[in-house]
Amino acid sequence: MRKLLLMLSAFLLWQCQSENKKNIDGVWRAEVPTLIGPIPFNLEIETKNDTIKVYAINADEKLELDNAFFKNDSLHITMEVFDAEIVAHVSDKTMHGIYTKKLDDNSNRTGAFSASMGDSYRFTADSETAKHDVSGKWQVSFTEPEGKIYPAVGIFSQKGNKVTGTFLTSTGDYRFLDGNVVGDSLKLSCFDGTHIFLFKAKINENKLEGGRFSSSLLYKETWEGVKDDNAKLPDPDSLTFIKAGFDKFELSFKNTKGETISLSDAQYKDKVVLVQILGSWCPNCMDESKFYVKWLKENPEKDVEIIGLAFEKSTEPDIAYPKIDKMKKRFGMEYEVLLAGTIDKEDANKSLPMLNHIMSYPTTIYLDKKHHVRKIHTGFSGPGTGEYYAQFTEDFERFMELLISEE
Repeated sequence: MRKLLLMLSAFLLWQCQSENKKNIDGVWRAEVPTLIGPIPFNLEIETKNDTIKVYAINADEKLELDNAFFKNDSLHITMEVFDAEIVAHVSDKTMHGIYTKKLDDNSNRTGAFSASMGDSYRFTADSETAKHDVSGKWQVSFTEPEGKIYPAVGIFSQKGNKVTGTFLTSTGDYRFLDGNVVGDSLKLSCFDGTHIFLFKAKINENKLEGGRFSSSLLYKETWEGVKDDNAKLPDPDSLTFIKAGFDKFELSFKNTKGETISLSDAQYKDKVVLVQILGSWCPNCMDESKFYVKWLKENPEKDVEIIGLAFEKSTEPDIAYPKIDKMKKRFGMEYEVLLAGTIDKEDANKSLPMLNHIMSYPTTIYLDKKHHVRKIHTGFSGPGTGEYYAQFTEDFERFMELLISEE
């Protein structure tokens, strides 16, 4: 009798879990509150056997999040490499729970999470008629809370009232933004596991006015823009440079096996070397790493090596090494990635004293076969930037061929 009851309990538990999993398949519209209003974003969930896959949908990107599983009646969506998690109670085609993001100081920032199944729109139904068209380039300026202003270029594409695009800055881009023109307003958002962005602005002919930008739930900036087909940013190859008095670039840090790797090691002798400054927490670095991995696979015969220098939230090996290894495995990074310091830019500057500063993650240092610095590229214009990504790819190919051809 006891055995029968145990079997019955196990069956009922399995049936309940199976029912939960079956009912969550499909597209969901989620929201998390911020200082300037709720951030909407879209998720797609697929279940097969005992596996649950969750994807963040932003414009043309379908990004698989790290892990998802049921515990009792709650769905856990973990983004381990980004120190973030969603835990939500699942009931009839709805979810309600908490989004948690660990910050650089190891404190947690939380916000209410809700989602409804079957809704694929962002801010409003895509069928609604748009009063304005924001397609094209915009010269934009953002103002931080303390008053510092930094330039950006907005690039948008609009079909009906649906808008996709991004903002480029000197430190990188805001990746794939997705949204709508709603009445006289432009509204864009993004959720990729770590970034949770909301942009709003009033449209006044060729101007974007009264713009507000929120990230990480409790941070906000203001912004404005003017439509400008010639909008541009400072040259990304001019922002970071070697200080006077330094001839060659040198490095010596440990990999996740505890082995010290140096630029003087035999495997780098007489080869072009790219030094990639990155972090496992950085989505722009993720885009750049995908680009480099693809290029290396397409050019295996060329004398080129890449060394990643990871600057992490913690330099404790037990914390940092697993994050680096997880990043390498996820993106197929077969080159060395060394733990070089913490995310704090002042600390990072101490690790690489030959540089005037580390302005952005990512940053790539191009070394010729004699390991002289030939170029330093600040930031990365990822696939969400369209023509800028295409131009970067063309420039990269041309410059690499030049370095490879040299004796």
